[in-house]
Parts: sequence; structure tokens; C-alpha cells
Amino acid sequence: MNLSITGHHLEVTAPLRDYVTQKLDRITRHFDRVIDVKVYLSVDKLVQKAEINIHVRGRDIFAEASDTDLYAAIDALIDKLDRQVLKHKEKQNDHGHEGLKQQEQI
Repeated sequence: MNLSITGHHLEVTAPLRDYVTQKLDRITRHFDRVIDVKVYLSVDKLVQKAEINIHVRGRDIFAEASDTDLYAAIDALIDKLDRQVLKHKEKQNDHGHEGLKQQEQI
């Protein structure tokens, strides 16, 4: 997994990088086929914004969140991303099996 963390009007320190990496472990625990991850953190006056773009096989997943606290924005971002990854995983696993389920019930 390639990880890129970029900051705009913000210095990406080692603790911040570790925090983002720790939170991304939750995503890779659910879905291990992550190819590329790009995290963009920015500060605009009082608004802290976090964006993430994950490239998985067959799809790009994007999420963004903003808050007055950067860590809270990252937490909200990971929650959104986790829901999207689980939905993508469900679609990958269930795709094309509805016809078989209906035939078995008959």
C-alpha cells in the first residue's frame, strides 16, 4: 500500500502521520486489497479539513470531513471511509449471486 500524506498550510509531523496511519489500519483490516492511499490535510482559518482518496482494484473511493479540530476531522473521515469500504466489499462479494439464491429456495 502506497501512502501519501500532504499538508496545506500545515506541517505533517511524525505524531500526526502516526495517527493517520493508525486510523488507516482499520480500513486495511476490513479490506486488504488497497493499492494507493492519498491523504490531504488542510487548515483554512478555523476550519480543519481532511480528505482521502483510496484506490482499490476497480474503484476509487473518496471521502472528506471538516471540523474545528484536525483529529476530530480525521476520525470523522475514517468513519465515512470505513462505511464506503464495507459497502464496496459487500458489493464485490454479493455480485451475481442473487440468481443462485433464488434457485436454491425453489
